[in-house]
Amino acid sequence: MASNTANSTRRILLGVTGGIAAYKSPELVRRLVERDCEVQVVMTRAAAQFVSPITFQAVSSRRVRTDLWDEAAEAAMGHIELARWADVVVVAPATANFFGCLANGLAGDLLSTLCLATTAPVVLVPAMNQAMWAHPAVQANRALLETRGARVLGPGVGEQACGEFGSGRMLEPAEIVRALLAEPAVLRPQLLAGVKTIVTAGPTREPIDPVRYITNRSSGKMGYAVAAAAREAGADVVLVSGPVALPTPPGVRRIDVETADQMYRAVHREIADTNLFIACAAVSDYRPGTVSAEKIKRTSNEMKLDLVRSQDTLASVAALPAPPFTVGFAAETRDVAEHAREKLARKGIDMIAANRVGPSCGFDKETNELQVFWRDGRAEFGENTKAVLARQLVALIAERYRAARPRNEAPSSRVV
Repeated sequence: MASNTANSTRRILLGVTGGIAAYKSPELVRRLVERDCEVQVVMTRAAAQFVSPITFQAVSSRRVRTDLWDEAAEAAMGHIELARWADVVVVAPATANFFGCLANGLAGDLLSTLCLATTAPVVLVPAMNQAMWAHPAVQANRALLETRGARVLGPGVGEQACGEFGSGRMLEPAEIVRALLAEPAVLRPQLLAGVKTIVTAGPTREPIDPVRYITNRSSGKMGYAVAAAAREAGADVVLVSGPVALPTPPGVRRIDVETADQMYRAVHREIADTNLFIACAAVSDYRPGTVSAEKIKRTSNEMKLDLVRSQDTLASVAALPAPPFTVGFAAETRDVAEHAREKLARKGIDMIAANRVGPSCGFDKETNELQVFWRDGRAEFGENTKAVLARQLVALIAERYRAARPRNEAPSSRVV
């Protein structure tokens, strides 16, 4: 986000379109003003049916703009002046109609004209019925706008004004403010715009009987951070997750699984048309050969457990006739680089990110460090939070993916 030359105040142009979620927008303005932002509100005519312009004027201390044909403002080409004034343009709520107008380059009112005329980042915060949001036309418009550099925050999942439940709720003002100000990565270039991406994360659990299972210490934090970073970079992300106690990153579609076999099947159900596969999950290498239907009772001093190899999801994806760009992870207790390079070659993958794990590093920690390898190169990321490392890693993956893109499907070919 560009900074104001006079001070550190951010200039935010807030567009409000005609959805019931417009009732949240005055609170968004208030929170932004509290964070020393200058907020100029631009409303569509439909938005004014839900919330009065006077309300926005009161909380922003600025005259609200509603009309492209405002003679006083347009005498000096006011819409161009506003387009240049903004550090960022945020449309909250953004309706299905507005997505369609912007995707088709229509400039029928002041807000859509501003969005086309500005060179500032454009952030869209969708709000609509869950069936509307899921409609192929709306999703095609979303994907097209993201390939052009627009950012989409949300939507959230929950109860809707119509009484239905699902994805389509406008994010809460506090979440939007946090994304805009506390997490400025949301305004970074869309390095993976339109790239269909599958990320696996978390552990798997392999049942022994109805109450016992084999698992590992993975918390899923790194995989979830990678999924969030890929979404921030514009990717269309599907997260296949083992059992973890983590919230789904905004804008990510999550599929919950438990066993290695379930993860294998879930990935292969989703793999068609996938451009990028990032396997962060700590998948169980072995599982019990038989699973008892009843709880095994303690009847002797010893119990033997026969284990068999689990299906290898990562290797199976890399072995597909037309595989996506494939990235693996390696958690090692020693000889990290040596084991990572061996796994890179053995599984036939494009990249691998490796880290040391043990009692004081790796699992269950908020920080990590990574060594990344590909066929003719390597990179190292020093200790940092997993969120920061994920963004660094995703930027590198995007660079290598683009370099290998001639043998991958161009993501724009799926956009209508």
